Amino acid sequence: MGEKGEQLGIMPLAQAREIARKKNLDLVEVAANTVPPVCRLLDYGKYKYEQAKKERQARKSQKVQLLREVRLRPRIDNHDFEAKTRLAGKLLDEGDKVKVSVMFRGREITHSDIGWRLLQRMTESLKEVASLERQPSMDGNRMVMILSPVAAQKLNKGKTEEA
Repeated sequence: MGEKGEQLGIMPLAQAREIARKKNLDLVEVAANTVPPVCRLLDYGKYKYEQAKKERQARKSQKVQLLREVRLRPRIDNHDFEAKTRLAGKLLDEGDKVKVSVMFRGREITHSDIGWRLLQRMTESLKEVASLERQPSMDGNRMVMILSPVAAQKLNKGKTEEA
């Protein structure tokens, strides 16, 4: 292919190199597995620069989703629980995933149902802004669940439907 994308046809390698040298361009092999191999005439430095520019632009428009943690205790008071719920809601609104963990100490571990009810209450109070990504499960002396923002999931579903 020529510099503007036009077909130059099948030709020997020496002839293609000569055309590239006359036009002061590089001969770049695009598809090596085809018969005959497909080559293009282009300025390789400019091509690499354009690729790097596209990659930077894609990285800039990408939102990095962090996993933030909110820690609770089994004997948490209602007001403190509401404060933790507001904090988790704020983190979810910012687009981050939230790991909610209930930490047990000593004999509290025997009452893991209290921790499970706390996590269910947290899920219920955040159901408008979050969806449950990972069910509550024991992880050592902690019970952990992960919530992800609903808005980010709707955007991802919308993008896949458009494609």
